[in-house]
Amino acid sequence: MLKRFFILCSGADQDLLALSTPSSQVNQASIGAAVFFTAIMAFLASSYALYTVFDHLLLALGCGVLWALLIFNLDRFIVSTMRKSAGQRQLWLQALPRLAMALLIAIVISKPLELRLFEKEIDQALLTKKHQLTLQNQDQVAAQFESEIKRLTQANDELHEALQKKEVEVNELYQAFISEAEGTGGSMKLGKGPVYAEKRAKHDAAQQELIALRTESRKKMTANSHQLEELYKAKDKAVEETQPIVDGFDGLLARLEALQTLAWWPRTFIFLLFVFVESAPVLVKLLSPESPYDVQLENMNHAQISQLKRQLQERKAAQQMEDTLRTQAKIRLSEEEDLIQEQERQLRELLKQRSQGFA
Repeated sequence: MLKRFFILCSGADQDLLALSTPSSQVNQASIGAAVFFTAIMAFLASSYALYTVFDHLLLALGCGVLWALLIFNLDRFIVSTMRKSAGQRQLWLQALPRLAMALLIAIVISKPLELRLFEKEIDQALLTKKHQLTLQNQDQVAAQFESEIKRLTQANDELHEALQKKEVEVNELYQAFISEAEGTGGSMKLGKGPVYAEKRAKHDAAQQELIALRTESRKKMTANSHQLEELYKAKDKAVEETQPIVDGFDGLLARLEALQTLAWWPRTFIFLLFVFVESAPVLVKLLSPESPYDVQLENMNHAQISQLKRQLQERKAAQQMEDTLRTQAKIRLSEEEDLIQEQERQLRELLKQRSQGFA
């Protein structure tokens, strides 16, 4: 039962193969098995590939079945039409398109399996890439707020610096009038004289300016700090809103790019394996020796072709004979028409002569 199924997959003539040798039947069954299992591999690989893309099981299975049927029909057609009697050169010429297609299919189909086999390594590479993208995203978002944050921070620093300078000035004026009162500085006279009063007035005026400046600076610094706080919140929110895009960097293209960063030789081995699997039916057909079935099939084809050519020649000969008879009939009919016309002319001449005689 299984052998008959594989023979059916090979596209061989079952009636003719039943009359051939057992070795020929085994040969065709082996070719059919290669065709069948290649289609199975195509189904598994294409289904997994489509599942990684669409993440939909039924859609992936349905498309996988269609792809497997396409590969099965293509392989079955190729191996059933390759003739051993054509010679090795002609066989390889017939096989080249399928081998080229096997190479293309292997490139497409091997990638999902590579993604599956090297999943842990790819996840590690993606994690490193996501970390880099996170830092880049934070830098890009920070660049949008950098100028405003820098301006407000610089404004607070300038206000703080001005306030410190004023405090130093007030402290210096305070030390000046205290030293004047103690007689340790200024005029070096002990007591609160006119110089002391003048320095005390300068200190008091500067003290009032300091109070006013402190009030105004604190108000501005508070406003600036509030704006800075809002900017930092907006920056954190922007980072939070864009971070899911970075976290979602896990698609098929991203995984393929991460796969390219891994060692080349395991990927090459898997690729060559799929090339061999995809081209297996053609290779089996090319490597299999010429069997009695191939000779019988070639003889039967030649006999049928000869018979059809002979029938065609017979039909052509019959057609030529029919055309010849039809042409001869037309010639005789034309001659008879000419004879009738001549007789009618002679009759008219005779009647004309008689009529003239009576006149």
